[in-house]
Amino acid sequence: MGFPNTFKALADPVRRDILLSLKQKSLTAGEIAEKYDLSNSTISYHLSLLKKAELVTERKYKNFIYYDINISVFEELIIWLSQFQGVENEE
Repeated sequence: MGFPNTFKALADPVRRDILLSLKQKSLTAGEIAEKYDLSNSTISYHLSLLKKAELVTERKYKNFIYYDINISVFEELIIWLSQFQGVENEE
């Protein structure tokens, strides 16, 4: 996992909202697209960046591809961020 890809993916509010939706349940690209006034290609782009950052995984079931959130990346990010907890600037 690369933090640059993770932060880039998390920088966009639509992608963050997609992740919140996937936290609730697995969704197809079509189900995700229904929630937004965006073209299918734009949704595909957002999903591509989320996959590149390994924030989502995909699985095929019959004729559909379902997207799921990958919690392990968030856990790794939390561990990394926690090292800054309680740090005070000493000037």
